[in-house]
Amino acid sequence: MARPSKYKPEFAEQARKLCLLGATNTDLADFFNVSINTIDNWAAAHEAFLGALKVGKEEADNRVERSLYQRAVGYTFESEKVFCQQGAVVRAAIREHVPPDTTAQIFWLKNRRKDEWRDKQEHGITDKDGNDVLMSPVEAGQKTAFMLQKAAHQIKKVGPSDQ
Repeated sequence: MARPSKYKPEFAEQARKLCLLGATNTDLADFFNVSINTIDNWAAAHEAFLGALKVGKEEADNRVERSLYQRAVGYTFESEKVFCQQGAVVRAAIREHVPPDTTAQIFWLKNRRKDEWRDKQEHGITDKDGNDVLMSPVEAGQKTAFMLQKAAHQIKKVGPSDQ
């Protein structure tokens, strides 16, 4: 006879909240003091638990995606500067700007526009009959320079003027 399950219906909401904070199934297993297999079994046996995992993880992923986008395009936010003026603490409301981040832009574009931005792009040169043409080192260098200029032009098109 199998052991009774430790699962309780309130675990679904707890799991959802933990997933919103970025918890993995390993983290959930640690929190509930069970094995990862038990978490998988609960997800298979309890629709509410599976739904809570999906919703919590999806909301967390969406939040990260929005943050990555904001980091890629740059953003402005309200803040407060605290300083001492003539012995008194003074608080001043300010606007701060975080400039676009090229690493975030590249990551975003490599995932959203794979055909144009992936690291390895096939650019074979063929003759009029479709046969591969071998390039000399000079020709390869010229082609590389051309591709770098093309990439620089694409990056300029995504610049601050499009925000």
